[in-house]
Amino acid sequence: MKLPISVFELDNGLTLVVSEDHTTPIFGLSVVYGVGFRLEPRGRTGFAHLFEHMMFEGTPNAPKGSFVRIIQGGGGSLNGSTRYDYTNYISTAPVSALEPVLWLEADRMRHLDFSRENLDNQRDVVKEEIRVNVKNRPYGLFFWTDLAALAFDKWENAHDGYGSFVDLDKATIEDVKHFHDTYYAPDNAVIAISGDVDPERVHQLVEKYFGDIPATPLPPHPDVSEPLNTKERFERQTDAHATAPALAIGWKMPGPESPDYYPLAVLGALLLDGDASLLYQRMVKERQTMLSISGGFGWPLGDPLTFAGPSLMVAFGIYKPDTSARQNVDDIQTVVDGIARDGVDPARLKAVQTKMVADFYKELARNINRADYLAITQKLHGDADLVNRYPEIVQKVTPDDIRRVAAKYLTVANRSWIDRQVASKKGEEKQP
Repeated sequence: MKLPISVFELDNGLTLVVSEDHTTPIFGLSVVYGVGFRLEPRGRTGFAHLFEHMMFEGTPNAPKGSFVRIIQGGGGSLNGSTRYDYTNYISTAPVSALEPVLWLEADRMRHLDFSRENLDNQRDVVKEEIRVNVKNRPYGLFFWTDLAALAFDKWENAHDGYGSFVDLDKATIEDVKHFHDTYYAPDNAVIAISGDVDPERVHQLVEKYFGDIPATPLPPHPDVSEPLNTKERFERQTDAHATAPALAIGWKMPGPESPDYYPLAVLGALLLDGDASLLYQRMVKERQTMLSISGGFGWPLGDPLTFAGPSLMVAFGIYKPDTSARQNVDDIQTVVDGIARDGVDPARLKAVQTKMVADFYKELARNINRADYLAITQKLHGDADLVNRYPEIVQKVTPDDIRRVAAKYLTVANRSWIDRQVASKKGEEKQP
């Protein structure tokens, strides 16, 4: 399946990607800005995510609730998310709503309702999200936030993207205005639209509503690359909400400029994608020392198409209390070392690649997902057609590629891991 793709660039640097699909009279839209966790200011952890919330607070021209009323009122849906290298705003609706939605997106690119009330409201919303998803939840996303802090050295890669309450409380209206003026500009954005649309007509509409928004020179992008670690890193934690101990392992991975990038993604699926994966079969089915294990390349925040810098290969699992974390980690490493030494069965590799491609096509079936992938790949990789080439890239990975990258990256020296034990009433901890 090859998506039809038309790419346009406005004089102010805004890029537009359009993919026609006349199956149903709807469209999916994604606006991707090239700013995420890595670029938020020091001392303002969580700010990129906080700002994502602010983008739904309305403008002087379109009060709060305008987006919801226009999109959901017509039977559509909308959302936003923040990741390491981008923030996206996605929506889907009947094609009759396309022009008003474009007007709304252009309006909030120009200016927001920078009020203290809105900032305080959204700060409280984000704090509650942290309470629900991190502080009062079993395991609390330690396999993302804490593991990244342990494995990475550069602040851009290591800090908590959700943010601390202290840093969130420091955020001011001036911070919000500066962040919007710096990063929410047409030359730092890609708009992608997929659905029952005509590319030239969409181009005209985008030119009409976005064409006179001035470009803004972007600050220099920091070098976020990191070498592989040379010594194992370990941390022990306790969890007052968990009922069984868990562990998380992270191996540092390179950015997309590396020829090993996509083979590592396939290796991640081979090891950790689903009940048929090697580690699930070994640790849950055969050894029966773990209750679950999952993860993969960039897990849980994305896939190879959604990173512009380094990430982790993550394995997260809940293990049985009568086993040790160290033994489970050693057994996992034995599976990995076996691949590094002996390679992988070609038939098993082929099955994994087939599933990866099938899952990807399933994602692309919805216009909103299609638009999002087109916008993300255009912004992060400079090429929306990567969406069309990705299945072939996956299928070209060979058993030798898998053996090579397993031996290079999934080593003990490049391994960081956390043992998260159930907190006892007396604060006692079991040895790992």
